[in-house]
Amino acid sequence: MSAHRTEGGGSQTGAVVSESDVRRVALGLPETTERPSYGTPGFRVKDRLFARIREEGDVLVLWCASEEDKAALIAEDPGKFFTTAHYDGYPGILVRLDTVDVAELTELVTDSWRLRAPQKLVAQFDAQPT
Repeated sequence: MSAHRTEGGGSQTGAVVSESDVRRVALGLPETTERPSYGTPGFRVKDRLFARIREEGDVLVLWCASEEDKAALIAEDPGKFFTTAHYDGYPGILVRLDTVDVAELTELVTDSWRLRAPQKLVAQFDAQPT
């Protein structure tokens, strides 16, 4: 997950991203399945969790490349990205869904998927024509 995002908080279109948007984006990625994680929707690639909707329903858990990237995202836009003590020491980041639009959600979820998917699957995905 890149530490560079759209400037400023809030979605660009004003549309709030929903659980169904998260589901559609995540399940649109290769080899992705949905299975509950901690009682909420979790999305896995080859059984490796890459996204989970938290209990609050308006927060998404994603993976970053490193704790440094996580810190940079939070510093850049703390209204959008945050963490809790539970994720200290891990490159997991929390995203407030009401601060992103579908395009940014797609980028964030895809970045997280890339970090958790087997490299061969990522290479196949990258080789597809856009």
